[in-house]
Amino acid sequence: MQEEILRGLAFTGDGFTPQNVEIVIENGRIAEMTESKTACDQWIVPAFFNAHTHIADTVGMDTPIDRPLADLVAPPNGLKHRLLRETPPDRLVSAMRDTIRFMKATGTLGFADFREGGPDGVDLLKQAADPSVDMLIFGRDGGEFAAGGFGLSSAKGTKAEEDAVRLAKQAGKLFAVHAGEAGVKDIDAAFSLEPDLIIHATHFSKAHIRETADRDIPIVICPRSNWLLGATDDAQRPPVREMLDAGCRVFLGTDNGMFVAPDMFAEAAFLQTVYKIDPVDILRMMTDGFSLLGKKSRIGVGGSANLTLLAGGYPARWTKNPPVSLFARIGSRGITRVISGWNTNSL
Repeated sequence: MQEEILRGLAFTGDGFTPQNVEIVIENGRIAEMTESKTACDQWIVPAFFNAHTHIADTVGMDTPIDRPLADLVAPPNGLKHRLLRETPPDRLVSAMRDTIRFMKATGTLGFADFREGGPDGVDLLKQAADPSVDMLIFGRDGGEFAAGGFGLSSAKGTKAEEDAVRLAKQAGKLFAVHAGEAGVKDIDAAFSLEPDLIIHATHFSKAHIRETADRDIPIVICPRSNWLLGATDDAQRPPVREMLDAGCRVFLGTDNGMFVAPDMFAEAAFLQTVYKIDPVDILRMMTDGFSLLGKKSRIGVGGSANLTLLAGGYPARWTKNPPVSLFARIGSRGITRVISGWNTNSL
């Protein structure tokens, strides 16, 4: 039996309550957790799930944003698609492997990726996989049948889309769609396809939010990407507070690796600063994406030991509000170790 004891300020349970604790890990699970009388400047948070990525786009990292969004990323001839077609497969694998390594080093132990290139594109991502990092692939162009899901760039309301979604669902695949990113024209078409996951929702109205909540469709928001790519310059879009108040399940993602580093701490700090969202709500958004794989990322007895350890430094000595300081003061630069407690099955 493998056993390890950790001590620190842990963000525990469903409420992410900061507690000084001693944690006993046995065979990748939290076997015991007891209150500690001694304060410690090590902080412990549950593993994050990056709920929307395009990690192959790393091959175009920091390409200038010098044209409209559609010209940059829309299939089939947006700049990113041309770059992906022109990049040799071994270089794509290398870029994706590096990005997964970066995500793991910054506390992410699961992610959901939109993968172009059909079955061959899905296979390249599987070649890049790290068995300690959970991976949900949304394939396209037939790649969905080699993956866990079907990812649609934007709904156009065509018969071809309806047929593709129907076949994917018949094969037991999840269906995710970008909707309301740059405007409202694709939202109704997206709802008509009965998605399992909506990406962006930047321009959702109150009625759209209500429908999403009533149908219990999770939303993935990607705030930094929306701002960088010009989808919004307004702290009310996406309407995150309204989504949460309506009871929507909201997940956090970093979107396109070409433009945004897949650092969930940086995404959280932006959301906390610009959108004024409570850090406990943000922690829930950063971890609840694991539910797409039927898993849960919380610190509690019986749970998997998927944990990120951070040096609290001087904030640990002075903070009056540890959840705020976690993002505003410490961030990914404070990470000292990431522990993966499970062996994953990548879909």
